[in-house]
Amino acid sequence: MGVSVGRVETQRAVLFTADRPLALDSGAVLAPVEVAYETYGRLDADRSNAIVVCHALTGDAHAAGHHGDPAKRGWWDSIIGPGRPLDTDRFFVVCSNLLGGCQGTTGPSSTDPATGRPYGLRFPLMTISDLVRVHRALIAHLGIERPLAAVGGSLGGMQALQWALDAPGELESAVVICASSRLSAQNIAFSAVAREAIMGDPDFHGGDYYEHGVRPDRGLATARMLAHITYLSEESMRRKFGRRLQDRETPRFGFDVDFQVESYLRHQGASFLRRFDANSYLYLTRVMDYFDAFADPVATARALEGTSTRFLVVSFDSDWRFDTAHSREIVRTLTTHGAPVTFREVASPFGHDSFLLDIPDYHRTVGTFLQHVHSTPAGVP
Repeated sequence: MGVSVGRVETQRAVLFTADRPLALDSGAVLAPVEVAYETYGRLDADRSNAIVVCHALTGDAHAAGHHGDPAKRGWWDSIIGPGRPLDTDRFFVVCSNLLGGCQGTTGPSSTDPATGRPYGLRFPLMTISDLVRVHRALIAHLGIERPLAAVGGSLGGMQALQWALDAPGELESAVVICASSRLSAQNIAFSAVAREAIMGDPDFHGGDYYEHGVRPDRGLATARMLAHITYLSEESMRRKFGRRLQDRETPRFGFDVDFQVESYLRHQGASFLRRFDANSYLYLTRVMDYFDAFADPVATARALEGTSTRFLVVSFDSDWRFDTAHSREIVRTLTTHGAPVTFREVASPFGHDSFLLDIPDYHRTVGTFLQHVHSTPAGVP
C-alpha cells in the first residue's frame, strides 16, 4: 500500500550546549548534544500534523526512503509514506537517532569535550525520560508545540508512553506497539547476558577500544545473535529454517555452522557490526532495564487523570519478548485512571519483529487510529 517517500537526507542539530546543557535523571549534565534526524512530508501552517517516530533499540534516524540506493530503505519504510499508515500526504513525520546512539546523535563514541577522547564508559547512564527530553527539545527546535502523535515499537513504544506521562496533554496521541511498562526478569536477563558477551570480549578494553584501534566484535555479534532469537517466534523460525542443514545433505559432525539457522544468526551478528557500536548497545539496553513507567502511583495518577492524550496499544499474539500480557498491563493502568485507550492484539506468526513488517491488519489499525485523531478535535476521543 502506498509508495516510498523517495530520496531523503539526514539532518543534524545541536540542541544542548555548554550554556544550556542537558540535565539527566542521574544528576549528570551533558553538553554539547547533537541530534541526527530525518523528516518526511510537510508541516501544516498551524503545525498540528507532526508525528514523532521513536525508534527501537538498534534503529536510527533513517526510518523511511533511501539515501541514493532505492534498494536500501529506512527501517520503517513500509509504514511511512504517501498513502501508508503514517501518510506523508497528511502528516509531517520526524524520526531522530536516540541519545546514546551511534548514528549521528551524541553517545559513548562521541568526543568528550572535557578530555578530547571518546566518552566510552564515562558517558552518563540515561533513562527513557532523558531520551524523551531530547525528543521534546528537537520538536521545540522545529517549532512544534503539540505533536499529533508519538509512535514507536518496543523501546520506541516505551518512549511514547513515557512522553505521555512526563508531559501530560502535550501529545495528541501515543501509539505504543509491542512494548512494556517495565521489563520482566527474563528480559533483563537476556540483556545481562548480551552485555556480558560484550564486556568479556578481550578487545573491549574497559570501553576504551576506540583508542586501541580494535572493537569487541565477537562480543557484540554474540549479543546480537542472542537478541535476534528473542525477536522471532518459534513458528517463524520453524517455517524459515526447520532443521535444514546449510549447503549439504549430511551433518559435518563438528562445531562450525551446520544448520541453516546457525548460518542465519551468524549473518545477523556480522551485519550488525557494520552499523552499531558496542558501548551504545550497553547503554541502550540498560535504559530499558531501568524503565518502570508506573512505579510511582501518585505521579501516574497525576499524569493520566484528565489527560487529553489518546492512546493506541498494539500487541502481536506470537511476540514472546513483550507478549500481550505486557500490553494488557499498560492498558489496565491507563483505563484505571480514565485515559482514553484503544487496544488491539494482532495475529501474526512473526514474533516481536512483527512491528517492523507489512501486516495489513496492523497497518490498518495504526492508520485508522491516526486518521481519527487527526480528524477529530483535541480531547474528543
